[in-house]
Amino acid sequence: MAAALCVALSGFALADSITGTVTNKTTNKPAAGDDVVLIRLSQGMQETTRTKTDAHGRFTLDVPDPQGVHLVRVTHDKATYFRPAPPGTQSVAIDVFDAAAKVAGVASEADVMRIQTDESGKSLNIVENFFVKNDSNPPRTQFSEKSFEFYLPQGAVVEGSAALAPGSMPVKASPVPVPGEPSHYAFIFPLRPGETRFQVTYRIPYTGSLKFSPRVMMPTDTLAVMMPKSMSFTAGPSAPYAAVTEETTAQTYVARSVVPSQTLDFTVGGSGQLPRDEQQAASSGGAAQSGQSAAAADTRPGGGLGTPLDPEGKDDPWAKYKWWILGFLGLAMAVGAGVMLKNGPQPAVAAPVALAGPDAMLAAMKEELFALERDRLQGRLSEAEYAEQKGALETVLRRALARSEGTAGASAASNVESNDVSGD
Repeated sequence: MAAALCVALSGFALADSITGTVTNKTTNKPAAGDDVVLIRLSQGMQETTRTKTDAHGRFTLDVPDPQGVHLVRVTHDKATYFRPAPPGTQSVAIDVFDAAAKVAGVASEADVMRIQTDESGKSLNIVENFFVKNDSNPPRTQFSEKSFEFYLPQGAVVEGSAALAPGSMPVKASPVPVPGEPSHYAFIFPLRPGETRFQVTYRIPYTGSLKFSPRVMMPTDTLAVMMPKSMSFTAGPSAPYAAVTEETTAQTYVARSVVPSQTLDFTVGGSGQLPRDEQQAASSGGAAQSGQSAAAADTRPGGGLGTPLDPEGKDDPWAKYKWWILGFLGLAMAVGAGVMLKNGPQPAVAAPVALAGPDAMLAAMKEELFALERDRLQGRLSEAEYAEQKGALETVLRRALARSEGTAGASAASNVESNDVSGD
């Protein structure tokens, strides 16, 4: 009897748990009363343990399967935040922000359009990038069913879209049409403190000439239009576009400090395609590479996009974004990421994931998990589609967590070696 009791107590002692702290970065105080859930990923995204943070923002979650792959999910102000918990995780720290439908300090940095025709010349293919900054003070997240609103040209057919949260990796995100307002869309995507980027790819039927009437939803620092040199650009009578003449591979027109009520019409004509990625990279040459290197260490708002030719953005406002667009950095990876999550891991996305590193990959998975659950709740996914994408997400998460754990182990070993050398 005593032996049996010892065995039982021993087994109880081996039961794992994860402790953690949730900090509200809006108030710099512990986040009390937030829902905390442990999600098990090995056989579907199953909620295994649920609790709430105490008055000090602390929580403890029992882990029934210590060898399993888990996520810790915290809900604060209806917005969710995730932290991966690989096997062996004992504690986690999660930062959250107060959220509101509208937050002071959210502004549009740039709206950049890349326009070209398809090979037949009967369709315009457009990639539009939106750069949105959240400089709220104290920092808060803007989050609602219309977190970010925008207009597309009349007749636009959306073919792809993506979002890039601050310090994260591009993820698939679908814009939602605003009822009763043609060409008006919104992203249901949290605008966290820092810079968020959106990319929308669409096409428009084309007969050799087309008038655009861009509409911005908020004051925007830079509106830029980039197109092949073989096409023509004619600004409207009162549209404030200025040509950027230094490009050899494309022509670019920029309007500075535009506002929602401003007339921004322009007409494009002719046909042509922008140089392919490798051609643009070659034409950019060492300047682009040096700009990208400098961008890696740039953490200021709007930074990380490349070294501007005009650091203050006064002489050439387009320069702040040019290398990011010309080099096809960042959001271009989202197309592959979306395919990977829907159909399983694909070799084509291995390089971007490797370049971004396991931490960035985990951040991307967190965003995808949020988007998947949101789409299911909104009825935009059938149960079969939900199950398929969830299974793919679990596979990628397990691999990313394993990769992250391996990297952490190697880093720890390196630190030990470094300390040994220092001790000598």
